[in-house]
Amino acid sequence: MDAIKAMVRNGRIETESPINLPDGTELVVLPANQSLLEEVEAHWDDSPEGIRDWIEWYDSLQPLVFTPEEREAWEKAKAERKAWELAHADERIERLKRLWK
Repeated sequence: MDAIKAMVRNGRIETESPINLPDGTELVVLPANQSLLEEVEAHWDDSPEGIRDWIEWYDSLQPLVFTPEEREAWEKAKAERKAWELAHADERIERLKRLWK
């Protein structure tokens, strides 16, 4: 998804142009000078207990194993996505330029 440029006016967030998201879509809004990584790190429990809990959660994950059919479908989808991105790269560049003017 593309970034949405917005401003706060009278305590409300106003986008510069209409956005194409369904009603009820949940968003995370960060000030332009704050990265998502900073937001995640601000809520990260780096105590020994928090780290232990994260390692236990991580160790509980099952490995991702594809069937041959799933792998083929995944590779096909990946190739299609790459082709689409290459075909639309110029459009995306222009959109980004307009966002950051």
